Amino acid sequence: MQISVEISKYPLADDYIPAIKAFIDRLNAIDGLTLVTNTMSTQVFGEHELVMDTLKAEMLRSWQEFGKSIFVCKFIGANLDPATKPHG
Repeated sequence: MQISVEISKYPLADDYIPAIKAFIDRLNAIDGLTLVTNTMSTQVFGEHELVMDTLKAEMLRSWQEFGKSIFVCKFIGANLDPATKPHG
């Protein structure tokens, strides 16, 4: 099953950009995921199991590497990647 996730990361640190960039870069390196990133959030598209396993691992890694941060996520059980097909 394909899913879409919109995720925003809010590091609780003054120097927050490296933590956000590292998280997005690691997601971008995963074969099978498609990302659309803007100034407010990152949208992740792909197979349910791959997306969820990746988010689980990368959120944990992010907390271990950069400390406290908040993740805000929205999930939908469909691939809404605007680059792949029209949605209606």
